[in-house]
Amino acid sequence: GPLRSGQRIYARNSDLIVMGLVSQGAEVIADGNIHIYGPLRGKAMAGAHGDTTARIFTTGLDAELVAIAGVYRVIDAKLSDDIHQRPALVQLEKDALRIKPLDQ
Repeated sequence: GPLRSGQRIYARNSDLIVMGLVSQGAEVIADGNIHIYGPLRGKAMAGAHGDTTARIFTTGLDAELVAIAGVYRVIDAKLSDDIHQRPALVQLEKDALRIKPLDQ
């Protein structure tokens, strides 16, 4: 089911797959990759123990915060139309987070 505000899920030493909504105020954390099959409106932190190759995948990006291996990006302004509330990939490239649309 959906993750509601205030809920937190942590996947130790593994990837995390969420089938549903991650509400604003909810947090998903994984030592590996994060896959969200639903809207991401809360916080997602992949590579929690320093895995710089970890990624975040979502079918609807509208997050408050995304992070890979401790590199954070607070999303306080609307994202570009090609990724806002659309399928997207978040990954770390040369110490900076990159958000890319997922081709359909």
